[in-house]
Amino acid sequence: MLQELAYPFDSEYILKKSKALKKRLLADGTSRIEKKIAVLGGSTTHDVVRILELFLLNQGIAPVFYESEYGQYWQDAMFGNEELDRFHPDLVYIHTGIRNITQWPEVGCAREEADAVLEGQFGHFTAMWDRILGEWKCPVIQNNMEYPFYRLLGNQDCVNPAGRTGFVVRLNERFAGYAASHGNFYINDINYQSAAYGLDAWSDPFYWHMYKYALCLNAIPWLALNVSNIIKSIYGKNRKSLVLDLDNTLWGGIVGDDGAENLEIGQETSLGQVFSEFQGYVKSLKDIGVMLNVDSKNERENALAGLNHPDGILRPEDFILIEANWEPKSDNILKIARSLNVLPDSLVFADDNPAEREIVRLHGEGAAVPEIGTPEQYIRVLDHNGYFEVTSLSEDDRKRNEMYKANALRAREEASFTDYGAYLESLRMEAVIRPFEAVYMARIAQLSNKSNQFNLTTRRYTQAEIEEAAADPARITLYGKLTDRFGDNGVVSVLIGHIEGGGEGTESPENRSEERSLHMDLWLMSCRVLKRDMEYAMLDELIRTCRTKQIKAIYGYYYPTAKNGMVKEFYARMGFEKIQECENATTWKYTIPASYERKNRYITVKAPDGG
Repeated sequence: MLQELAYPFDSEYILKKSKALKKRLLADGTSRIEKKIAVLGGSTTHDVVRILELFLLNQGIAPVFYESEYGQYWQDAMFGNEELDRFHPDLVYIHTGIRNITQWPEVGCAREEADAVLEGQFGHFTAMWDRILGEWKCPVIQNNMEYPFYRLLGNQDCVNPAGRTGFVVRLNERFAGYAASHGNFYINDINYQSAAYGLDAWSDPFYWHMYKYALCLNAIPWLALNVSNIIKSIYGKNRKSLVLDLDNTLWGGIVGDDGAENLEIGQETSLGQVFSEFQGYVKSLKDIGVMLNVDSKNERENALAGLNHPDGILRPEDFILIEANWEPKSDNILKIARSLNVLPDSLVFADDNPAEREIVRLHGEGAAVPEIGTPEQYIRVLDHNGYFEVTSLSEDDRKRNEMYKANALRAREEASFTDYGAYLESLRMEAVIRPFEAVYMARIAQLSNKSNQFNLTTRRYTQAEIEEAAADPARITLYGKLTDRFGDNGVVSVLIGHIEGGGEGTESPENRSEERSLHMDLWLMSCRVLKRDMEYAMLDELIRTCRTKQIKAIYGYYYPTAKNGMVKEFYARMGFEKIQECENATTWKYTIPASYERKNRYITVKAPDGG
């Protein structure tokens, strides 16, 4: 990652050096997923696309862009064109703003008249969104509206039916309502972004009248960062854990020198209040599934004393791992990643010490290390970087800290056993394995985009595509949930396969052959349940399902990436025969026997009726 693209950044530098920055990004050897992004603009979008590309490359996504002609966003969305139809985007970003509002209530109008204008303007957008979601079935990102740069009615502009400020508020509420009811639709909140940047600067009329820019030039990197955060969250590129230093990061002072009783935390001093606010922010991150960990140069006893300060908000139990020792912090970062079974590039490290930040930057193998500034800036820097951008929030997300803490307990329990099978039996594991269900669609889509290591084909699915697969009789879908005596692991495994060959449920008579076979499009599992027999439980249920559909063989595919080497021989372990191998793919076949012996030995799989 380029530090120049982390907030706070120098916008003028990014705009001037975009070519050099792109060259450095493309030369860094990072493996990126390619996505086709259509940018439909109600204003000039060339510089938006140019800078958005940088932020996406920095976040592990290689974008290919379609850019509408100036002001043709609605026409392209509603009527398409040959170029856009051939492009068939993976995602659509609609870059519009207040300059694209064409209907405003007139001064002196009644509330009913203003409401009618609002419905007309809202209908202009919903017609477009409905068509995109129906035609391309891909995620849509839509700017909401910034406030007007003037108020004809002064402070009454937010109250009077004709007030444009109030009109924008109500229109934005309608946008938000649409997003809440459509799982593949996301708002890019330029109403907030323009306020944070400064509305007068953001909406400088010079840039509209001279260049037809919807915002000032220097605000484009700020906009692009926010759009890229949504895109990388959709495609599973969010960071997963915040790793924190302690002294002068979570409290004022050095606990080993000053003593826990003398730390600045709480309401007694202004600086203590700052640290309390930061601790409250950090604790709230748990509610959106961010895993909290500690990496501090400290005696463990002192670290725990600081975390147990009576005025502190965070407590030792809020953290999964507390690495308080005198080892290099970069070593601890890698140790934390291994313990969580995630890659180091899933971590964000926050430390007040610039020397420690630089060490982790150099040796932390991709961990993000923001320049967090002074204590009163900590929240703003972490928040504005959007490391943990929320595009969906499942029950599993909210329980993630508890799930990983339970994994730590399992690891300690495992160490006390000399027989691994006896350890698995002691867990008293139970699984639910069923075809995709509506309640888990968002989580299944999320898992398909987040799982990189145990992911055989590395296919990524939007929620709409997951729903489409679930409704297709020519496909088999399965999800697996796992619980044990330590807690609920949530949805941890997903399978999708398509049926080929003759018989009921095939896509068309032309594709029918003597042998019905299943071809695996997706097989993934969360690494937190590795070596727990869940893969065998999924295979058992897959084969049971195939037999009910007269399927004779299963074909599995492995596409190697820089991150999924751990499953290179997965199909061999499952009993598949390798039938083809080339540099970019390996094909495996499993002929379903007349008599199949269950492979899962340690998990009780609940019947569909709950029995």
